[in-house]
Amino acid sequence: MILRVWPSRLTGAVHAPASKSVMQRLIAGALLAEGTTTIHHVSDSDDCTAALHMAATLGADIELGESSVRITGHGVPLQNRSNTIDAGESGLAARLFASVATTAAAPIRLEGQGTLNKRPMDALKAPIEALGGSFVSTDGLCPLMVSGPLKGGQIDLDGSVSSQYLTGLLMTLATADHDSSIAVTNLVSKPYIEMTCAIMQDFGIEVHVNDAFDAFKISGKQSYEGFETTVDGDWSAAAFLLVAGMLAAETSIEIQGLNSLYPQADEAIRGALLFAGGALSGSDDGVQIAQRPVRAFNLDLTDSPDLFPALAVLAAFAKKPSVLRGAHRLVHKESNRAQSLITEFKKLGISVEHDEAGDQLRIHPWNRTSASKPIRISSHGDHRIAMAAAVLAIAGVGALEIEDAECVAKSYPAFFDDLEVLGAQIEWVSQ
Repeated sequence: MILRVWPSRLTGAVHAPASKSVMQRLIAGALLAEGTTTIHHVSDSDDCTAALHMAATLGADIELGESSVRITGHGVPLQNRSNTIDAGESGLAARLFASVATTAAAPIRLEGQGTLNKRPMDALKAPIEALGGSFVSTDGLCPLMVSGPLKGGQIDLDGSVSSQYLTGLLMTLATADHDSSIAVTNLVSKPYIEMTCAIMQDFGIEVHVNDAFDAFKISGKQSYEGFETTVDGDWSAAAFLLVAGMLAAETSIEIQGLNSLYPQADEAIRGALLFAGGALSGSDDGVQIAQRPVRAFNLDLTDSPDLFPALAVLAAFAKKPSVLRGAHRLVHKESNRAQSLITEFKKLGISVEHDEAGDQLRIHPWNRTSASKPIRISSHGDHRIAMAAAVLAIAGVGALEIEDAECVAKSYPAFFDDLEVLGAQIEWVSQ
C-alpha cells in the first residue's frame, strides 16, 4: 500500500513500542527454561510474532494476554511439535533459533521469508559442527537444517558480520553437557551481547566474559529458570520519533516507556542527538526532545547500524555535510540500506555519498524546494527506510508517498498511528 505524508508540526506524547531485540531473547530463554516466564509490554511486531511461533513449534506452551504473554518451557531436549520452524523475515530470530533448535529432540529445518533468504547464515556452520552438531544450508542461506545436541568445547567465532550468531551460541551452550569457551574476533554491536548476557543472568544463567568482550566462558548443564519481567521500550524505533521531534515539534514531544532495564545499542541516539545540537531531557517515564536547528555531525555507527536511516534524515537538515561511519553494517539488512538511502534521497535532491574505502556515508544538506505533486519513495520493503521517508516528509516542504509503507509492521506496527497522535498529516492512497 502507499502512504502519503504531509509536512506537519508535532506535539504531545506517545509510548515507545516494546523492544523486539529484548523480547526475542526473552522468548528463547523462556523456551529453554523449565517453568513459566511471564512477559509484560509485549511487542506485536512481525519479528516477535515469528519468534513466538518458533518457540511454540519447538515445544513451549504459550498463553497470550492483552499486553502480556506466559511462556511455559519444558527444558531440554526440546520436544518439538514439528520439524520445521519459520523465522519470517527476522535475522535475529533465524540466527538465534538456529542454535537453540540444536537442543530439539529431532533435526529441525529452519525457513525464512522474503529478504531473510538473502541474508548470510553460514557463520554458524563451523562453530555448530565443532561443538558436535550438524548444520546444512543452501549456499550459506536459509533454508537450513540443524541438529544436535551441542556438546560444548572450545571454538573461534568471527563477530564482524553480526553479533546475533554469538547470542544464539551463548544461550544454547549453557545447556550443553560440557563447559564451553568462545574466542571472538572483530565483534560488532557489543551492547547487544551485553543485553544477551543480562537477560541470561535474569534466567539464572552465568556467562563469564573478559573486559575486551573477546573471550567468553559458559559452564555446561545450567538450567534456565522462568521469571516475570517487562520488555523495555525500543530505542531503535524511538530514534525516528526523536529525530522527528527535533525537526518538526511545535516546541517539544515526549517518548515514554524508555526505561532501559537491559542495555540497547541504539540508546546511542541520545548522544548522537546531542552532537547534532539537540535538546533532550528526562521525563518521569521516558525522554522529551525539543525542536532545534541541526548542527553537522560525524559519528561512528558500527555498533548501532540501525540508527543510520534516522540519522541520515537528521543530517539532511544540517547546514554542512555530516559523516556516518560503519557503513559496511548496512549491506545485510532488509535492504542494502546504503544503496536504498542513496537512491531514495536522490529523488528529493539530497546527495548521499558512499565512501566504501572509508566505510562511511556523507550526507549533504537538503536544498528543500516544494514539488508540484507528491514525490514517490520506495521503502524497498525495509521498515527503517519507510520510517525515514515519513520523517523526511513531516519535516520537509511537500508531500511524499511511501510505497509498501505497511512493512513497518516488521518492528513497529503502530508507527504511523503514533505519528498521527503527535499531529502528523497522513493518508492512505490507492496508487
